[in-house]
Formats: sequence, C-alpha cells, structure tokens
Amino acid sequence: MTRRSCLVPAVGIVSGLLLAVGIGLVVSQVFRTLMHNRLKKSLAFIKDQRSCWSRAAVCLSTGNPAPSVYMEFFFNVTNLDQVLAGGKPEVTQVGPYTYREYRYKENVSMVQNGTRVSAHTIKSFVFLPERSVGDPSGDNITTVNIPVWAVMNKVSGNLFKSSMVSLWMNSLKSGLFTTRTVNELLWGYQDPLLTKVSATNPDVEKVFGLMYKKNGSSNGEFVYHTGQQDYLDYGRVETWKGQRQLTFWKSNQSNSINGSDGSAFHPLLTKDERIYIFTPDLCRSIYMEFEKDVTVKGIPAYRFTPPRSVFASKEENPANEGFCLSPKECLGTGLLKVSPCRKGAPVVASFPHFHLADEKYVNAIKGMSPQLEHHQTFLDLNPTTGVIVRANKRAQVNILLRQGSWEISLLNETVFPVMFLNEASTEEDTYSPVNDKEKEDPQNGTYIGLADKNDPQA
Repeated sequence: MTRRSCLVPAVGIVSGLLLAVGIGLVVSQVFRTLMHNRLKKSLAFIKDQRSCWSRAAVCLSTGNPAPSVYMEFFFNVTNLDQVLAGGKPEVTQVGPYTYREYRYKENVSMVQNGTRVSAHTIKSFVFLPERSVGDPSGDNITTVNIPVWAVMNKVSGNLFKSSMVSLWMNSLKSGLFTTRTVNELLWGYQDPLLTKVSATNPDVEKVFGLMYKKNGSSNGEFVYHTGQQDYLDYGRVETWKGQRQLTFWKSNQSNSINGSDGSAFHPLLTKDERIYIFTPDLCRSIYMEFEKDVTVKGIPAYRFTPPRSVFASKEENPANEGFCLSPKECLGTGLLKVSPCRKGAPVVASFPHFHLADEKYVNAIKGMSPQLEHHQTFLDLNPTTGVIVRANKRAQVNILLRQGSWEISLLNETVFPVMFLNEASTEEDTYSPVNDKEKEDPQNGTYIGLADKNDPQA
C-alpha cells in the first residue's frame, strides 16, 4: 500500500507535466501557424510592390537592405624570375582594398498581374580608405598578364595566328606577367596587345579590367517572381536577358537558371531545403545547404553554405559533368573553368586560396593557405522572413596557364591565382545613399560613381 500510495502522486505529477508540455506545444504550433499564414498572405497584399523592388529592398523586411562592402585581395608575385625559369610561384596576399557597394533597381515594371517583376539592378562603388591597406592608384601588383593569356588561348591551335601574336608580343614588349596598379587591374587600362588585335578585329575591347564596365551598369534584365502565387517562389529568377536557360554548358541541368539572384529568399525557410542562387559572374546556378544555427545582433538565423559537391569533379558528382565541355576543361574538384562566358579567356573560378579544391592546386603555389573561417562563403538567413542578416560571399579569379608556344615552354602548367573578393554585409551596417558630399569629401570615400548615360562604358 505504501509503494502504491507513493506512485499515485508521482504519476499525477508526470501526467501534469506532460499535459502542460502538450498544451505548450499546441499553443506554440498554433501561434507559429498563424504567423506563417500571415507572412504568406502579406506577400500577396503588399501595397506598393513596385516601390519595394525599386529600392532593392526585401518586401518583408523593415527599411532598406544592408549595403555590401567589396573587399578585394590580390596575389602579388614575389619571385618572377624563378617563375619564368620554371620555378614554383610564390605569392603574397595584398589587401583588402575596400569599396562600399550601392545598388538600386531601375526600369522596374510589374508584369503578369503583379506575379512577376522585371528590373535591372544598377551597382556603383565608393572606395573606403579607412578600411583599406593602401592607395589603389599607387599600389602595384605583379600578376599574370591576363590579356596576353586570353589572346594566346584564343589563337591556340592556329599556327599562323599564334606566330603573329608572338611577333606582336615581342614588338610591344607584352610579357606573360605584368605589373599594374590596383586601380588599373580593377577598373581598366588600355592594353597594347588588345589594341593591336582590335585593329584587325573591332569586336575586341582595347581596355581590360576585372571590374571594367561593372560600375554604374547592370548584369542585364531579370524577371523575378513576386511570390503572390506561391510564397516559395518569392525572389526566384524566371528569366535573365530574356532566357529561361543558359547556353554555355552541355547539359540542360548545367544550363538551368535556378533560385534567386542572392539578394532575396522566400520566407519560412527550413533546415532540410537547398537554396539556389543564380550567379551571372559564375555563368551558372549554385546551391547552398544548412550548416548551423547562428545569432546576429540578437536575430536568430540559419547559416547556409555551398557544400563541396557544388564544384566537385564529375567523378565525385556526376551531375557536374555538364560543366566539362571537353576532357581538358575538367580541372577537378573545387574549380570551374568559365571560359564559355568570358569570350574564351582561360578564367577559372574557385573559392579563395583554393578552399575545398584538390590539394594539388594549393601545393602548386607557395602562399596558398585555405582556412574555413576566412575563405568560406555563407549566408545567415532569418528563417521566418528569409532576410539576409549577415553574408560573406567569397570567390577567387584564377588564370589557367598551359604550355602552347616557345614563350611559355619553361613555365609550369598550373591554375594561377590573381585575386579574390569578399562581398560582405551585416544587418547592423548603416545605410546612407550616395550624395554630393560623399562624392567630394575624401573622408567619406572617393566616389567611383555612376557612369554617365552617354558614357560608352555604361
């Protein structure tokens, strides 16, 4: 009897606790369902969708999106003579050279009864000296001569054209490597070899720069879903430059335009979903997966990162075979040759310092040191609204060096790192639009500015 009398209140306590927990879970689920339904409906009843999309804001967030900063890092060659003689390249990382990015959408028009929106995103950049290591107009970087390698790659296999290019290179003293200021490498300079080539081929640009024509211009017309028909489609790209599919690669899957442009995501994210991002600079769509829960300034967020499989070799991930146009285009895990959308230039994309790439690329260049903390790309998204509360989008530009003529017979074939950028944003960053004071006041940064409508670079 004593044992039974003790069990009765114990069972009662446990039952009470279970009942309380059950009621709490039900109330929590009801509240969550009500909130989710309200968010879904809010996408369908936004009063001024056009204004929302025009300022590049996320319609479910408050105010303007956090502006991004572009941190540019270059790899300076420190043993050029040894490299030209066939030695292992040594580089030092120089940077950051930091620019505030301002963006807005123009030519915004609602189409298909407000279920789609057409827009061009315009970007401009302001140099931030207080967040940079030096003066981009005076700091020199020794790196591969990208125009020369692009021209040599273009005429590869044609003996007559290759001989002509060799003669021009000798007469113009255009070497395989060059020393240029950061400003020249980023925003452009007139290259002597390109100028020579353009005399016989007017389609060839005389000016080269990694960010040439990207200031005050757009990546083309995007048509986005507004989410009115299905909240899961909010921000999803339907067409780019009038195309539903790309034409660069050899499979429909590789040419697919999937996901958003990386600036907006649908609300009510879950941990088991993949989020897709279409990136014109990479000429493809990529995907990211949940990594962990994080908190940014008290705001809960899910961290999404691109897994190794995104840039894995076709042997490791057969779905990537479509990105290999020929066997020699397949460079292994961690690299993507983007020549098809770079006018044939031997440009290779990767994560900084060959993070997640095959070890042979890290070992080929002295100075490479991949680190997860500094070189991983990630997005921290509030799961309720889909708003980006913190982001670090990191990518590296490399040039594929291959032997093909006597000028480069001594060089080791490798993928040579040129620079990497980190496009970073955090919700606590303050936003202030570009104004006349900012254009003139060097304390606020040197204004790179919007290109004039009549500017041929625009």
